[in-house]
Amino acid sequence: MAYSDFKTINQVQATFDLSINMVNLFPNIELVEPSEYLKMTLKRNLKVAFDNNTEKARSELIIAPLLIEIREIFDGKISFFSGRDFNVDLSSGLNGFCDYILSASEFTLEIEAPVITIVEAKNESTNVGLGQCIAEMVAAQRFNQARNRTTESIYGAVTTGRIWRFLKLSSQNVAIDNEELVIENAEDINVSKILAILSLPIKQLNS
Repeated sequence: MAYSDFKTINQVQATFDLSINMVNLFPNIELVEPSEYLKMTLKRNLKVAFDNNTEKARSELIIAPLLIEIREIFDGKISFFSGRDFNVDLSSGLNGFCDYILSASEFTLEIEAPVITIVEAKNESTNVGLGQCIAEMVAAQRFNQARNRTTESIYGAVTTGRIWRFLKLSSQNVAIDNEELVIENAEDINVSKILAILSLPIKQLNS
């Protein structure tokens, strides 16, 4: 098995004995204003990504610029990995390819402290990738525990680039945000909210 073999929430819940609930995860989160550079980039990129409507276009034109913005916000003290193998526990199916991993470490050669896993949705629905994302979050949790890295929670996201749904894993409890965030244009307030959520685990570690 591999991460991509976890097709449903029920499957991953039974495999790892998880409690899973839909909640309002970020009711009062403080927004993060995007830089002028990101606004300009999204203004140029969004229509092209929407018109192409392929995973590759959405990844390169929307997702990657947002993650680079997060790295800039924290002055390069974090890293993100794209299209990397993340093999944690082969016997449990916690192995295989991850679309994106955000790490609370500036070391860019190897994954050291994963705090967010991001799964690209294979179609226009974020629901399809939830099982895979939760499996990757469990892997990140176990990876950190094995290295005595204290992380209160692991965050996850399933995204089409335009649509984002976030998750949070604490101990054996998974919370899935009941709100999907949709980016309609470069000035959309949801860009600020997505940046705020992606920044949250880094801020929690530094607090």
